[in-house]
Amino acid sequence: MAKIPPHIIDEIIQTARIEEVIGEFVNLKRAGSNLKGLSPFTDEKSPSFMVSPAKQIFKCFSTSKGGNVVSFLMEKEHFSYPEALRWLADKYSIQLPEEAPASAEELEAISERESLHIINEFAKEYFMKSMHETDEGKAIAVSYFEERGFRLDIIKKFQLGYCLNTGTDFTKAAIDKGYKLEYLEKVGLVKSKEDRQFDFFRGRVMFPIHSVSGRTLGFGGRTLITDKKIAKYFNSPESIIYNKSEILYGLYFSKGDIIKYDNCFLCEGYTDVISMYQAGIQNVVASSGTSLTKDQIKLIRRYTQNITILYDGDAAGIKASFRGIDLILQEGMNVKVVLFPEGEDPDSYSKSVSTSELERYIKEHTQDFVSFKTDILLKDGGNDPIKRADLVREIVHSVSLIPDQITRSIYTQEIAKQFDLSEQIVTNELNKSRNTAAVKQLQEQERQPIQQQNFQPDPSNDFQEIPQPVQKNNVPTFDHNEFDLIRKMIKYGQYEIETEQFDENNEKIKIKTSVVELICHELDRDELLFFTPLYNKIHQLIVEGLDQNIFYKPSHFLKLEDQEIIRFVTDIETELNEVSPNWLIKHNIHTNTELDKLQNAILHSIYNFKLGKIDQRIKKIETALETLDIENENDKLADLISEKIALDNVKIVFSEKLGRIIG
Repeated sequence: MAKIPPHIIDEIIQTARIEEVIGEFVNLKRAGSNLKGLSPFTDEKSPSFMVSPAKQIFKCFSTSKGGNVVSFLMEKEHFSYPEALRWLADKYSIQLPEEAPASAEELEAISERESLHIINEFAKEYFMKSMHETDEGKAIAVSYFEERGFRLDIIKKFQLGYCLNTGTDFTKAAIDKGYKLEYLEKVGLVKSKEDRQFDFFRGRVMFPIHSVSGRTLGFGGRTLITDKKIAKYFNSPESIIYNKSEILYGLYFSKGDIIKYDNCFLCEGYTDVISMYQAGIQNVVASSGTSLTKDQIKLIRRYTQNITILYDGDAAGIKASFRGIDLILQEGMNVKVVLFPEGEDPDSYSKSVSTSELERYIKEHTQDFVSFKTDILLKDGGNDPIKRADLVREIVHSVSLIPDQITRSIYTQEIAKQFDLSEQIVTNELNKSRNTAAVKQLQEQERQPIQQQNFQPDPSNDFQEIPQPVQKNNVPTFDHNEFDLIRKMIKYGQYEIETEQFDENNEKIKIKTSVVELICHELDRDELLFFTPLYNKIHQLIVEGLDQNIFYKPSHFLKLEDQEIIRFVTDIETELNEVSPNWLIKHNIHTNTELDKLQNAILHSIYNFKLGKIDQRIKKIETALETLDIENENDKLADLISEKIALDNVKIVFSEKLGRIIG
């Protein structure tokens, strides 16, 4: 694959806006000069995820992940560095060099996860081509979709396709391309029987299933044969890139409208989503025929707190779907329901009426979950007192799952009014249900092995205004002096300070120099290096820049390919001494920043760094003296003692200088 030239990488990173990209994955809200939202990397109910448009970085305080826009895509979508750049180039219409198809050798070197993604992308394009450019595809698949009422632009938007009915057409093309049979089988595109291989989806129209960023994770294939013995839908098997319980069909296309309208319509199947989308209601997703899962609900919660479930008018499984409503309530989200007329579903109804009629129907028939469950369950219970009592318990149980006390209280009043009960009776039943659930949870926890708890932010605090600890990249032996010096080199390297030096006449003169020039000069003069490999790597980059008269700002390091450096610099850019001015004012704290006394701060760090190195050397000397053979190694003894005395004297000088700086 063609390598992306450095100047185009710079263009991509400079053009991409991190708030726009992350906004496609997370519902971000303004928090001062930053944006905040729920972490896309972990399950949380209070936002600990921060995006800084000014610095073009993100920081997740729950997981300690952080970096630039490329880092985010690599973390969230498991992109490689080139894949993330290509995704951004495509989003921002930046022309990349022509790429040669990946050879078998290149594919061999690519990780399994990336290989599976590449194969699925190839399959998607192949199925689209088979539908639009072959006689069989046009006659069977295009005709089928058109008969279903789908416009050509919608067919192409959702990248629908067709697997030819020859049985081996796709398999042969994929193997000829150099793709491994093992990987083709893992994503479920090819099946092997004895010594022959065949297309798993042969003769089926294809629905690609996308990730939030648009990657093809798997497929749904619908048969066009009306035979009850043949399954209507085949779906890709689960793999390292496809977990159906964590995927919502159509979210890639609908996430923008979900945020815009602050509501997500949830239906069952692929065609429901496509038909609703075509009708103009585009904030819609599907659970793809599976029971709604917690992971799918959490995925929606990144974009909105509101879910409206669209039910078929004759859906036999409505009662079974009550569990999904309970799961939504348990996650603290708001749920409403729309029941379509008998014999209709979102697919058929959206095609039988105009967009305005569809919108009006949804608006007029939207119910809260209490009314919906009552209507459904009353059909069975009628006026039977026992069944009505069970109905009340069923509804109260759902309300008991809601985390917010005020919301529970409002629903309690509504239930009491609807069933002509005293509010106290409903409250007692609700508390009973919550207590039972709490006991079960406690028993479950007692059965589980004790595990270290992960830090969760206090929901009452705004994370942006609370100082956060800087992660130290799991360095085995953390050296605070090294960290402090490299941090200042990155943060203030290009700043100019005034220092004193001696001229040829041994007279003190004041000269101006940059922070990094001063630090690098001091380290070079004493032949000192950083012990920590990461810091040493950054130091060398800074020295190389100085050789070309370049003074790197923090933003330079955030454009590098090295993710370890990017994470470290991101931590520095969001470190605890960048406390919000509002927080300081609120707590009546007045402080000088490092910039106010930058010269002293830099000299303080240099002297502490050198003192640290001296202490390390003195400890080595003391250890050597303890094991020295005094009788036979007199010369070495004298040298070590002499060196230790000299170092002790230097320590005194540095300590005095530090005292003057601090004083």
